[in-house]
Amino acid sequence: MSIKTILLGSVAALAAVSGAHAADAIVAAEPEPVEYVRVCDAYGTGYFYIPGTETCLKIEGYIRFQLNAGQNAGASDTNPNDSDWDAVTRGQVTFQTKNDTEYGTLTGVITLRVNADNATNQTTTLDEGYIDIAGFRVGKQYSWWDDDLSGETDTLSSNETTHNSIRYQYETDRFAAGISVDELEEAYAEKPGEGPNNFGVAAQVSFKSGAFSGYLLGGYDSDNEEGAIRAILYADIGPGTLGLAGIWASGANYYYEQSEWTVAAEYKVKLTDKWAVTPAFQYFDKIDLDVNGDFTGGSAYTTGVTVDYQIAENLRSKLSVQYNDEEDGDDETSGFLRLQRDF
Repeated sequence: MSIKTILLGSVAALAAVSGAHAADAIVAAEPEPVEYVRVCDAYGTGYFYIPGTETCLKIEGYIRFQLNAGQNAGASDTNPNDSDWDAVTRGQVTFQTKNDTEYGTLTGVITLRVNADNATNQTTTLDEGYIDIAGFRVGKQYSWWDDDLSGETDTLSSNETTHNSIRYQYETDRFAAGISVDELEEAYAEKPGEGPNNFGVAAQVSFKSGAFSGYLLGGYDSDNEEGAIRAILYADIGPGTLGLAGIWASGANYYYEQSEWTVAAEYKVKLTDKWAVTPAFQYFDKIDLDVNGDFTGGSAYTTGVTVDYQIAENLRSKLSVQYNDEEDGDDETSGFLRLQRDF
């Protein structure tokens, strides 16, 4: 047998074996397609679709460092020291979800907040957690009483302003009206001997028209059978915005117990794209309470100025100094310096 014959026979045998096993060849599986995060622009900026769903998610928050100064600035329920200055760090993050339903947009909000006064004195809280659909909102949420002027000089609410609440609000671009039932279970700050409460009812109407906006708000404390009415008006005048507020209370109640009546004013001037200055003033009449929670006398006023500076995109600072003078008490000067990074 020649070498040529042997080689041809070997090739034929290999070909036969290969053909017999061709159907059994191993083929690598195709990888599953990767679903990348998609931008959701139906509800504004910052939302993206949760992969595999039609639900849109937005994550935002801030990191804040603040130096407080003033009488007993370092005092708290868990740290009752008499230091005249105190440093506090806060971290807050909000998760907000939205998707369309046959009843309208379904919204869910969770806000987590951590305050660190020092390495051992730290608190973590659910700042907000609620469900919102078709104007109805249920869960832990901020009351309309939390809305104020700048919030630095003025005191336009009392006690805690977040509650487990059920509320409904009808809203358009220019008008809104709503009502809420609030669980009031925290102790009072001012009324003598008053413990945890029962429930309250708040209602408000608001408007926007050109350079003007404002609202009228009322709150009724069912346990004390007392209430308060508050009005706030904003007007764009000259280089800034003028804010005016007034409150009347029938007696000490959870929504407002600082005084029988008060008036407040501020004027926020935007000096440049980075600088803003807000001088403000508030007067309180009948600030003293008897054992029944009735206002009996005394007056006080607070005046102050707040300076805001935008250092860079998403980085801002605030300096606020306040002076308080009570008719039958000691004068007090307080303030804070804040640095905040938003995201």
